[in-house]
Amino acid sequence: MSTRILMTRLLSLRTLSVVGCSALSLLSAPRLGAQVVFSSAGANAAAVQASVDLFRAALGPLNPNVAGSFGAGRREINWDGVPDLLAAPNSLPANFFNVNSPRGVVFSTPGSGFQVSASAASGTPINFGNINASYSTMFAPFSAQRLFTPIGSNITDVSFFVPGSTTAATTSAFGVIFSDVDLAATTSLQFFDPLNNSLGIFNALNFTGDQTFSFLGVQFTNGARVGRVRITTGNQILTAGSSPGDAVVMDDFIYAEPTVGVVPEPGTAALMAFGLLSLGAIVKRRSRTLSI
Repeated sequence: MSTRILMTRLLSLRTLSVVGCSALSLLSAPRLGAQVVFSSAGANAAAVQASVDLFRAALGPLNPNVAGSFGAGRREINWDGVPDLLAAPNSLPANFFNVNSPRGVVFSTPGSGFQVSASAASGTPINFGNINASYSTMFAPFSAQRLFTPIGSNITDVSFFVPGSTTAATTSAFGVIFSDVDLAATTSLQFFDPLNNSLGIFNALNFTGDQTFSFLGVQFTNGARVGRVRITTGNQILTAGSSPGDAVVMDDFIYAEPTVGVVPEPGTAALMAFGLLSLGAIVKRRSRTLSI
């Protein structure tokens, strides 16, 4: 065997090994949680409307409230379709928006449950005035006329499912409109991947005063998937007594359609394809060299 042919074989095998490792790395490398944050705050609903609209546009068209996943687009919850029998002073079932009105989310909390504020026609004080009379003028809805809160806690966990089913799903984006965020770094969204690893904590902007609004939405743009979101609303639970801390409630939830399975983002898919094509070309070239 000539020295030239031997060197060609050795170089081909070495290149094959390097490219093969690169291709495997692309297949198994963890995806980082790059994100786009949409955030605003102000004295009225108009102050946050632009960022809400930008977030909606980034997620795509609004899907109907039916079972099954559309694969793309977005879902929203504005609480206004909740019947009076399941609104204040009564509790809202944690799975209402996966069973009664399928939108692919189920709630949990360390507290005692959840409540949606009363409608004006119900005779119960609005904006959680049934809990504390001062709340009627402290909070305000972004989309009239109901609001949402956990009871006995300031923590709400949101888990995602294929709407109308018990099949766990993930999303790529989630946002909340808050009412009355007075203090900085008290209201936040924490995102978790399907293995319960944190993808980061993001704080809502504050704006001093009553009946103010803050919007915080986060979109993961490189393939990271969200299996759960923890919402922290202020540092004070809703209570009949005085509220020395920052009591905060929620209005609209806006999130990307819950889906099952992960599709590589275009950049990763292109790199994988390039690596595999390169691997194929080297194998073919090596075969020709060995036949000399």
